[in-house]
Amino acid sequence: MNRERRIIVIQPNRKDSKSTASRTKLRVAAYCRVSTEEEEQQGSFEIQKEFYTAKINSTPEWQLAGIYADDGISGVHTKKRDGFNQMIQDCKKHKIDLILTKSISRFARNTVDSIQYVRMLKLFGVTVIFEKENINTSTMNSEMLLTVLSAFAQAESESISQNISRGKRMGFRHGRFSFPYAQMLGYRKGADGQPEIIPEQAELIRMIYTSYLHGDSLQTIKSKVEAGGYKTVRGNTTWSTQALLRILQNEKYCGDVLLQKTFTDNVLTGGPKKNTGQLPQYYIENNHEGIVTKQMYREVQAEIARRNSKSCANQRKKKRGRYNSKYALSERLYCGECGSPYKRVTWNIHGRKEIVWRCVSRLDYGKKYCKDSVTVEEAALHGAVVRALNRFHAEDESTYLTLMKATIGEAIGINGGSEEIDLLTRRIDALNKRMLELVNETVAAGKDVESSEDEFKSISDQIEQLNRRIAAIQESVRGDATRQARLEEIQSIIAKRNANETQYDDSIVRQMIECIKVYGDGRLTIIFGGGYEIEETL
Repeated sequence: MNRERRIIVIQPNRKDSKSTASRTKLRVAAYCRVSTEEEEQQGSFEIQKEFYTAKINSTPEWQLAGIYADDGISGVHTKKRDGFNQMIQDCKKHKIDLILTKSISRFARNTVDSIQYVRMLKLFGVTVIFEKENINTSTMNSEMLLTVLSAFAQAESESISQNISRGKRMGFRHGRFSFPYAQMLGYRKGADGQPEIIPEQAELIRMIYTSYLHGDSLQTIKSKVEAGGYKTVRGNTTWSTQALLRILQNEKYCGDVLLQKTFTDNVLTGGPKKNTGQLPQYYIENNHEGIVTKQMYREVQAEIARRNSKSCANQRKKKRGRYNSKYALSERLYCGECGSPYKRVTWNIHGRKEIVWRCVSRLDYGKKYCKDSVTVEEAALHGAVVRALNRFHAEDESTYLTLMKATIGEAIGINGGSEEIDLLTRRIDALNKRMLELVNETVAAGKDVESSEDEFKSISDQIEQLNRRIAAIQESVRGDATRQARLEEIQSIIAKRNANETQYDDSIVRQMIECIKVYGDGRLTIIFGGGYEIEETL
């Protein structure tokens, strides 16, 4: 039996609890954003907020769900837009039905983000109205139009970014840049438009530099500044070691400026990258008054490099540890047998504590790699160091002054000049004399010269090293006023020396001694900064 085919229309059920019958007004929010470079009155941040608040409140069918805003934040990415992200979260919680925004460029300047968020909001039942473009995302053809216009907004953003970057780079070539007052302590904009030192903050900067040069670790300096109640550039009383390191590495504190440290190669894919040679850099000397001297800044950079190099070397060996500034002998004391650093250890013998220094390799592996290292009592070690310092002091005045200037000056780029050359020449003569004596001793004993080959080579290497030092001094630039002033300062300090040290002092060790080698027979080779060596016994 054939039956007639019919279509029956079932009308929608309008008794839904979330329908307009139960909620007569749309919950409307507005999103505002303005760039810090944009100064036009119509697009100002506060005016946008006032406009949308009045518009929503004056529409009978609408209920104000909130004004979300980001002031001075780029629209390229949404990660750092707190207001935007909060709005999205409220949409997820079904607190918003409709979003008003001025234009696509205010919503996002990234095509992918625009489409992604519009689609997401549709799933939550949220409509977006872009007023400038007259786009309502609830209409069927809006997405295609939105895609096209978003692409234009993205292209505009890229063009603006490129123009800004190009302008900055041209400014760098002529030494023009914006001083980052808000990002660093110690300076404010002066009445003449130039950087002006803030005295109380400058004292903090100098304290940080001085502490680091005196051997304090970043963690120790962190404790000092926090205990002193000093505030960071953001006004916090809690400091990080990275913030302190940035202060120590910032050339602006010595009055110079390095431009184009970073660059942005793609406005869409990421933030600034470190400039490691991709683009030229511009170094401006004496741009403004420095808080620390250039000499102090250079000394700090050398110390940072020294600590980093030793830390990296030690990290390749188990439990060698990072730089430890608590004790001056840390990373200055080495095993003469295996080359490993010595470590400070506390022994507990029948309830009595004793401080000793031990080879790290011996501690970690027993006698597997280092069989002959010796355990050194700290008191005996300190005594040997004091005796070595006194012997160093006992040199005749002329020799002592020259040695000291070479010791300290080597680290800060000061050449001892003709005085140091004279001293080095005398040391070469002494080594040549010793080589002749060694030849005579070998012949008198009826031995082959090859039997003393190691000692001959050692003497020869020392002579070669001293000759290289003389050549470097002769080639160096002379007459630098800053260096000469520093040299005179050192000489004044030396003249006031205590000729007979009786107590061990970490600060003197840091200033004077480069390293100490410990041998299994109890011998110590103490090497001063200028290469001068003294042997002592425990």
